Amino acid sequence: MKYAFIAALLAGLLACEPEDLATSTVSCTETTPINAHYSKAQPIQNLLDRFTAEGLPGVAVAVYTPQEGYWATASGYARLEDKTALQPCHLHYSQSVAKTYMAVGILKLVEAGKIELDRPITTYLPANLSDNITDAETITVRMLLNHTSGIPNYSLDTDYVTVLLQHPLRSFTGADYLSYIRKAPLLFKPGSYFQYSDTNYLLLTLIANQVHGDHARLIQESVLVPLHLQQTFYHNVQRQTNLVNSYFDRFGDGKLENVSQMQQVNVNSLSGDDGLVAAPIDFVKFLRGLLEGKLLSDKSMKTIMTWVNDKDGEPTYGMGLYHVYYSGQLAYGHGGAGLGAGCALYYFPEKQLYVFMGTNMGTLTDGPYVRKVGEMKDQLLDLLLK
Repeated sequence: MKYAFIAALLAGLLACEPEDLATSTVSCTETTPINAHYSKAQPIQNLLDRFTAEGLPGVAVAVYTPQEGYWATASGYARLEDKTALQPCHLHYSQSVAKTYMAVGILKLVEAGKIELDRPITTYLPANLSDNITDAETITVRMLLNHTSGIPNYSLDTDYVTVLLQHPLRSFTGADYLSYIRKAPLLFKPGSYFQYSDTNYLLLTLIANQVHGDHARLIQESVLVPLHLQQTFYHNVQRQTNLVNSYFDRFGDGKLENVSQMQQVNVNSLSGDDGLVAAPIDFVKFLRGLLEGKLLSDKSMKTIMTWVNDKDGEPTYGMGLYHVYYSGQLAYGHGGAGLGAGCALYYFPEKQLYVFMGTNMGTLTDGPYVRKVGEMKDQLLDLLLK
């Protein structure tokens, strides 16, 4: 679920009565201290504490630099109802940051000779799946990875949004998602330019299932095992007792509702474009491992960081990585937004800084709390990049 369908999302939510969708969340304790002497620990803690005092339920931050190593902190609550304090060991939703993990998995299949980037997706998908996509034979695997396919975004389809909101605890399959854009016209000629679509990464998971057998196992084998990420979980979200509860300000009036059950079921259904939770440090370890060449070959790293342009001709996206600027400094990474969560994971090469920020506050729609999340992110990056 992404920003572009805010209007449809609100229309549906405003017609619904609140439901009790809370889940349990247990306290957790770090087994080892996380760099108590980090030089910016106190100003960052002060910043986070100020924003949670102003009403954000919980926020967590993790960083890494070669000079000071890893550091992580948290503020606020993992579960408001019983004041469970948010700790750096609590799990946060990746939302679209999961696309970066999926891109690595696909490129590992390319390295193994099981997929060719410039082959049409019809090479790897059975007809019952590829027939959903208009002119599927003109769309390549590369175009899915860098969002240049022109395929419409299923998560923007009003029929999908309506069903999701009317049945908040319903699970969806990949075929279900594709049915909402079946034979829809392409948005532009494939390969023309970048335009973000969750459908691209859903199709990548379906390709991986055909070629590898199980895209979830592919992510485990390609990313989690090599980097020893023991606090990262894909497609088993509902089993994690230290997962944060999720909150949403659906009316934009500063009144938070617990939407944890809906968030869990929705995220557990999503494939490749979402579906992953992790502890803050694990997110940073993943991006560091990727960009330091621990997961992919040099050739694959060059491919993943070959940037395609947006409509304005500006370099924007590689394969599961954005090319962006914050506080005037170049960054590589990805952000994520959901009904009950939001996060950002970026690397700033000039500062050799990796940073993750996560909140258990929904960031899809506008409102005072969502704006506070944006303000906090900007102030945090300003502080880190000084």
